[in-house]
Amino acid sequence: SLVNEKNDELSRTYEMLRGRYMDTIEALRLVVDAKDIYTSGHSDRVSYYAMKLGQHMKLDNKIVETLRIGGLFHDVGKIGTSDDILSKSGKLTVTEYEAIKQHPVKGAHILSALSMFKEIVPIVKYHHEYLDGTGYPEGLKGNQINLETRIISVVDAFDAMMSDRQYRQKLGLDIAKQQLLDNSGNQFDADIVKNFIEMITDFDTFYKDLKTYEQKSMNKILTA
Repeated sequence: SLVNEKNDELSRTYEMLRGRYMDTIEALRLVVDAKDIYTSGHSDRVSYYAMKLGQHMKLDNKIVETLRIGGLFHDVGKIGTSDDILSKSGKLTVTEYEAIKQHPVKGAHILSALSMFKEIVPIVKYHHEYLDGTGYPEGLKGNQINLETRIISVVDAFDAMMSDRQYRQKLGLDIAKQQLLDNSGNQFDADIVKNFIEMITDFDTFYKDLKTYEQKSMNKILTA
Protein backbone atom coordinates (compact mmCIF):
# COMPACT_ATOMS: atom_id res chain seq x y z
CA SER A 1 0.00 0.00 0.00
CA LEU A 2 0.97 3.64 -0.38
CA VAL A 3 1.24 4.06 3.41
CA ASN A 4 3.68 1.15 3.68
CA GLU A 5 5.74 2.51 0.80
CA LYS A 6 5.92 5.92 2.47
CA ASN A 7 6.90 4.32 5.79
CA ASP A 8 9.66 2.33 4.08
CA GLU A 9 10.88 5.48 2.37
CA LEU A 10 10.94 7.36 5.69
CA SER A 11 12.84 4.49 7.34
CA ARG A 12 15.43 4.50 4.55
CA THR A 13 15.81 8.29 4.81
CA TYR A 14 16.21 8.08 8.59
CA GLU A 15 18.86 5.34 8.26
CA MET A 16 20.72 7.41 5.65
CA LEU A 17 20.68 10.50 7.91
CA ARG A 18 21.75 8.40 10.89
CA GLY A 19 24.65 7.03 8.82
CA ARG A 20 25.74 10.55 7.87
CA TYR A 21 25.46 11.65 11.50
CA MET A 22 27.76 8.81 12.58
CA ASP A 23 30.19 9.60 9.72
CA THR A 24 30.31 13.23 10.84
CA ILE A 25 31.08 12.14 14.40
CA GLU A 26 33.84 9.80 13.20
CA ALA A 27 35.45 12.47 11.02
CA LEU A 28 35.40 15.12 13.76
CA ARG A 29 36.77 12.65 16.29
CA LEU A 30 39.74 11.90 14.03
CA VAL A 31 40.44 15.62 13.70
CA VAL A 32 40.52 15.99 17.51
CA ASP A 33 42.85 13.00 17.98
CA ALA A 34 45.17 14.11 15.18
CA LYS A 35 45.48 17.58 16.73
CA ASP A 36 46.91 16.51 20.06
CA ILE A 37 49.07 13.39 20.09
CA TYR A 38 49.17 13.30 23.89
CA THR A 39 45.40 13.10 24.19
CA SER A 40 45.01 10.64 21.32
CA GLY A 41 42.68 7.93 22.62
CA HIS A 42 41.66 10.12 25.58
CA SER A 43 38.33 11.07 23.97
CA ASP A 44 37.52 7.42 23.23
CA ARG A 45 38.22 6.45 26.83
CA VAL A 46 36.20 9.35 28.27
CA SER A 47 33.34 8.36 25.96
CA TYR A 48 33.51 4.74 27.14
CA TYR A 49 33.76 5.63 30.85
CA ALA A 50 30.84 8.06 30.55
CA MET A 51 28.64 5.62 28.63
CA LYS A 52 29.33 2.80 31.12
CA LEU A 53 28.76 5.12 34.09
CA GLY A 54 25.43 6.23 32.61
CA GLN A 55 24.41 2.56 32.34
CA HIS A 56 25.68 1.84 35.87
CA MET A 57 23.55 4.74 37.16
CA LYS A 58 20.56 3.29 35.22
CA LEU A 59 20.08 6.45 33.19
CA ASP A 60 17.82 6.63 30.16
CA ASN A 61 19.30 5.25 26.88
CA LYS A 62 19.05 8.68 25.26
CA ILE A 63 21.20 10.18 28.06
CA VAL A 64 23.70 7.31 27.73
CA GLU A 65 24.02 8.06 23.99
CA THR A 66 24.46 11.79 24.75
CA LEU A 67 27.24 10.84 27.19
CA ARG A 68 28.93 8.66 24.55
CA ILE A 69 28.95 11.44 21.94
CA GLY A 70 29.74 14.14 24.53
CA GLY A 71 32.76 12.15 25.68
CA LEU A 72 34.07 11.90 22.13
CA PHE A 73 33.79 15.64 21.59
CA HIS A 74 34.44 17.25 24.97
CA ASP A 75 37.88 18.45 23.77
CA VAL A 76 36.96 19.35 20.18
CA GLY A 77 37.82 23.00 20.91
CA LYS A 78 41.51 22.08 21.10
CA ILE A 79 41.42 22.24 17.30
CA GLY A 80 41.56 26.01 17.86
CA THR A 81 44.49 25.90 20.33
CA SER A 82 48.10 26.42 19.22
CA ASP A 83 50.18 23.23 18.75
CA ASP A 84 53.05 24.87 20.66
CA ILE A 85 50.85 25.17 23.75
CA LEU A 86 49.32 21.69 23.47
CA SER A 87 52.70 19.99 23.13
CA LYS A 88 54.64 22.13 25.63
CA SER A 89 56.51 19.94 28.14
CA GLY A 90 57.23 22.64 30.73
CA LYS A 91 54.89 24.66 32.90
CA LEU A 92 52.44 26.85 30.98
CA THR A 93 52.65 30.63 31.35
CA VAL A 94 49.55 32.49 32.55
CA THR A 95 48.84 33.57 28.96
CA GLU A 96 49.21 30.01 27.65
CA TYR A 97 46.94 28.64 30.37
CA GLU A 98 44.33 31.28 29.49
CA ALA A 99 44.54 30.10 25.85
CA ILE A 100 43.99 26.46 26.92
CA LYS A 101 41.01 27.56 29.01
CA GLN A 102 39.33 28.82 25.83
CA HIS A 103 38.94 25.31 24.38
CA PRO A 104 35.48 24.58 25.91
CA VAL A 105 34.04 27.81 24.45
CA LYS A 106 35.67 27.18 21.07
CA GLY A 107 34.36 23.60 21.05
CA ALA A 108 30.82 24.70 21.88
CA HIS A 109 31.03 27.31 19.12
CA ILE A 110 32.15 24.70 16.55
CA LEU A 111 29.42 22.19 17.45
CA SER A 112 26.62 24.75 17.76
CA ALA A 113 26.90 25.18 13.98
CA LEU A 114 25.37 21.68 13.62
CA SER A 115 21.85 21.28 15.04
CA MET A 116 22.45 17.51 15.46
CA PHE A 117 24.90 18.31 18.28
CA LYS A 118 22.71 20.67 20.32
CA GLU A 119 22.40 18.15 23.20
CA ILE A 120 26.17 17.95 23.67
CA VAL A 121 27.04 21.66 23.39
CA PRO A 122 26.58 22.18 27.19
CA ILE A 123 28.85 19.18 27.91
CA VAL A 124 31.58 20.60 25.67
CA LYS A 125 31.22 24.12 27.03
CA TYR A 126 30.99 23.35 30.74
CA HIS A 127 33.06 20.17 31.40
CA HIS A 128 35.66 22.27 33.30
CA GLU A 129 33.10 23.90 35.60
CA TYR A 130 33.32 22.94 39.31
CA LEU A 131 30.39 22.44 41.68
CA ASP A 132 31.72 25.18 43.98
CA GLY A 133 31.81 27.74 41.15
CA THR A 134 35.60 27.96 40.81
CA GLY A 135 35.76 26.34 37.35
CA TYR A 136 35.66 27.89 33.88
CA PRO A 137 34.49 29.41 31.54
CA GLU A 138 31.47 30.84 33.43
CA GLY A 139 31.93 29.83 37.07
CA LEU A 140 28.68 27.83 37.16
CA LYS A 141 27.69 26.20 40.47
CA GLY A 142 25.89 23.04 41.57
CA ASN A 143 22.79 22.22 39.54
CA GLN A 144 23.58 24.98 37.05
CA ILE A 145 25.83 22.25 35.60
CA ASN A 146 23.67 19.52 34.07
CA LEU A 147 24.00 15.83 35.03
CA GLU A 148 25.67 14.75 31.78
CA THR A 149 28.33 17.44 32.13
CA ARG A 150 29.00 16.52 35.77
CA ILE A 151 29.52 12.89 34.68
CA ILE A 152 31.95 13.86 31.89
CA SER A 153 33.83 16.08 34.35
CA VAL A 154 34.53 13.12 36.67
CA VAL A 155 35.59 10.62 33.99
CA ASP A 156 37.64 13.23 32.09
CA ALA A 157 39.65 14.04 35.23
CA PHE A 158 40.09 10.33 36.03
CA ASP A 159 41.44 9.49 32.56
CA ALA A 160 43.76 12.51 32.62
CA MET A 161 45.20 11.32 35.94
CA MET A 162 45.56 7.77 34.59
CA SER A 163 47.46 8.91 31.47
CA ASP A 164 51.03 10.03 30.87
CA ARG A 165 51.09 13.66 29.78
CA GLN A 166 54.00 15.64 28.36
CA TYR A 167 54.38 17.50 31.68
CA ARG A 168 53.97 14.57 34.11
CA GLN A 169 53.70 10.79 34.41
CA LYS A 170 50.39 9.10 35.16
CA LEU A 171 49.38 9.07 38.81
CA GLY A 172 48.10 5.48 39.12
CA LEU A 173 44.75 4.02 40.15
CA ASP A 174 44.82 4.52 43.93
CA ILE A 175 45.94 8.15 43.73
CA ALA A 176 43.43 8.92 40.95
CA LYS A 177 40.54 7.47 42.98
CA GLN A 178 41.68 9.32 46.11
CA GLN A 179 41.87 12.62 44.19
CA LEU A 180 38.27 12.14 43.04
CA LEU A 181 37.17 11.45 46.62
CA ASP A 182 39.18 14.36 48.04
CA ASN A 183 37.54 16.74 45.56
CA SER A 184 33.99 15.40 45.92
CA GLY A 185 31.52 18.11 46.80
CA ASN A 186 33.73 21.01 45.69
CA GLN A 187 35.01 20.09 42.22
CA PHE A 188 33.01 16.92 41.56
CA ASP A 189 29.50 15.63 42.25
CA ALA A 190 29.92 13.26 45.24
CA ASP A 191 27.16 10.86 44.09
CA ILE A 192 28.72 10.52 40.62
CA VAL A 193 32.18 9.89 42.15
CA LYS A 194 30.66 7.21 44.45
CA ASN A 195 28.99 5.49 41.47
CA PHE A 196 32.14 5.69 39.36
CA ILE A 197 34.36 4.16 42.06
CA GLU A 198 31.77 1.39 42.55
CA MET A 199 31.79 0.73 38.80
CA ILE A 200 35.58 0.32 38.62
CA THR A 201 35.92 -1.86 41.75
CA ASP A 202 37.33 -4.64 39.55
CA PHE A 203 39.45 -2.27 37.49
CA ASP A 204 41.51 -4.98 35.74
CA THR A 205 38.38 -6.50 34.16
CA PHE A 206 36.96 -3.08 33.39
CA TYR A 207 40.25 -2.02 31.76
CA LYS A 208 40.31 -5.15 29.55
CA ASP A 209 36.81 -4.31 28.30
CA LEU A 210 37.94 -0.73 27.65
CA LYS A 211 40.93 -1.95 25.61
CA THR A 212 38.63 -4.19 23.53
CA TYR A 213 36.37 -1.19 22.88
CA GLU A 214 39.36 0.97 21.88
CA GLN A 215 40.61 -1.73 19.49
CA LYS A 216 37.18 -1.97 17.84
CA SER A 217 37.16 1.82 17.37
CA MET A 218 40.65 1.68 15.86
CA ASN A 219 39.74 -1.17 13.50
CA LYS A 220 36.70 0.78 12.33
CA ILE A 221 38.93 3.72 11.46
CA LEU A 222 41.55 1.55 9.69
CA THR A 223 38.94 -0.22 7.55
CA ALA A 224 36.98 2.94 6.74
